[in-house]
Amino acid sequence: MSKTEQSRDRGKLVIISGPSGVGKSTIVKQLLEQCELPLELSVSATTRPPRSDDRAGVNYHFMTAEEFQSRVANEEFLEYVEVFGHGYWYGTLKEQVSTGLNRGKWIILEIDIVGAAKVLEVHPEALTIFIHPGNLSELQRRLEKRGTETPESMARRLEVAQQELAAASNYQNIITNKTVDQTVTSICQLLLNSRNHPSGDNTECTTN
Repeated sequence: MSKTEQSRDRGKLVIISGPSGVGKSTIVKQLLEQCELPLELSVSATTRPPRSDDRAGVNYHFMTAEEFQSRVANEEFLEYVEVFGHGYWYGTLKEQVSTGLNRGKWIILEIDIVGAAKVLEVHPEALTIFIHPGNLSELQRRLEKRGTETPESMARRLEVAQQELAAASNYQNIITNKTVDQTVTSICQLLLNSRNHPSGDNTECTTN
């Protein structure tokens, strides 16, 4: 088997980032359902308590704070972070990613810009995609529409979002999410193109 064939048999790592409220989870869910590639979402580990509709191993790998920190000490995570200061930790397990790639899966990591930078230190070959809201005002409108944010959490999310939008140019691909269907179509086409024509160039796509 040639090196090219071996490379094609192995999966690909895809990093998808974007500010809270831009629609990442909805986009990724639809992408997994519709794109013909062997996509698989990496399930994050977390110390957050399960909610009533959560399924262990499907939504998250739920861990105690002690277990999580033990795995940190054993260097079992590609990246990990405390989210929005709630005291809950989230992380990407190395073993889950490597196992999926070895099975030929295209592993999707839905992570923030800090986590993405850490993953790229280990997997510089990863394909990176940033989902952009268009502008901060549009993002605020979407967050307000959800009706789940206090004024304090809204201010914090927008502050973080501003930092994330400033880092968008570090990603190979920037896609502005106008409609979910068009964004999913754009990402799927981008992934299909990268299968045979890998490129590290930055591209920008605005869906209508």
